[in-house]
Amino acid sequence: MKKILWAIKMKSLLLLVLISICWADHHSDNYTLDHDRVIHIQAENGPRLLVEAEQARVFSHRGGNVTLPCKFYRDPTAFGSGMHKIRIKWTKLTSDYLKEVDVFVSMGYHKKTYGGYQGRVFLKGGSDNDASLVITDLTLEDYGRYKCEVIEGLEDDTAVVALDLQGVVFPYFPRLGRYNLNFHEAQQACLDQDAVIASFDQLYDAWRGGLDWCNAGWLSDGSVQYPITKPREPCGGQNTVPGVRNYGFWDKEKSRYDVFCFTSNFNGRFYYLIHPTKLTYDEAVQACLSDGAQIAKVGQIFAAWKLLGYDRCDAGWLADGSVRYPISRPRRRCSPTEAAVRFVGFPDKKHKLYGVYCFRAYN
Repeated sequence: MKKILWAIKMKSLLLLVLISICWADHHSDNYTLDHDRVIHIQAENGPRLLVEAEQARVFSHRGGNVTLPCKFYRDPTAFGSGMHKIRIKWTKLTSDYLKEVDVFVSMGYHKKTYGGYQGRVFLKGGSDNDASLVITDLTLEDYGRYKCEVIEGLEDDTAVVALDLQGVVFPYFPRLGRYNLNFHEAQQACLDQDAVIASFDQLYDAWRGGLDWCNAGWLSDGSVQYPITKPREPCGGQNTVPGVRNYGFWDKEKSRYDVFCFTSNFNGRFYYLIHPTKLTYDEAVQACLSDGAQIAKVGQIFAAWKLLGYDRCDAGWLADGSVRYPISRPRRRCSPTEAAVRFVGFPDKKHKLYGVYCFRAYN
């Protein structure tokens, strides 16, 4: 505590400036000292409140709980300290950094929660100076950067904490084919597949993990980019370096690209339905319903493959009308070169050629 108070004082007070001015008058041939003048200058006191996050980044997963750390420290020797109620405000920062989304506000016994956070957030309250926020039942939309602001009278300070979710980034395009989604359609396409549109940081992490995809897709900040780990002629040139290629920002209404989606752990069971015959799309939907489940979504097959190591060498229908199969153990005739979710295509829904992947949610 003494070290913290010392840090506050060092941060908030200007050092005492000592200026000595000495001069002498010249009388005939001799220099005599007239007098010494000492001036003390002290600047107005600065902030006496310090807000800190013990961790700049915390990790969790969809459906889990997390604590965003934040503590504040006051100088009890400062004038006015303790006279005002402490106000704690949590907001979520947006990708353009110009807007903030209100999450939670607390002042004394008065507390207010906003939007989709209602019923899911509260202050940890581990000590009198603890402003940490607990978020329960995490959703995909909870990913991002949060600001903790503490206000006492005219004093205030802030700290920022990033919330990362365990998950997987996957490229997506609809039945219409590649480069057919404007930004808003891209957002909806991800939501329809149990996912959200990915951020640049999520795509960058996926690229570092080996994601290589030669088609540009929307990201949550409105930019269009794509990850390349193996440079080649059709993908920016063979002599270029690996990286995340950036097309820049495009018209969200008129420009059309694919999209990169992000999903995380799910609360349910993903499985390939054992059925005596191959199925049309409509038969596949009904078969899952008859088994007490629903036809699985693209985000669910990627989450099962990446996070659970699901492996099945049988092509099956998914909710969007595509046919895919997940391979986590590459082998002959089953994605021999790499672990991946293999894409067969968007076949005619009347073709009786495939099985089906189902998803049963846990209550």
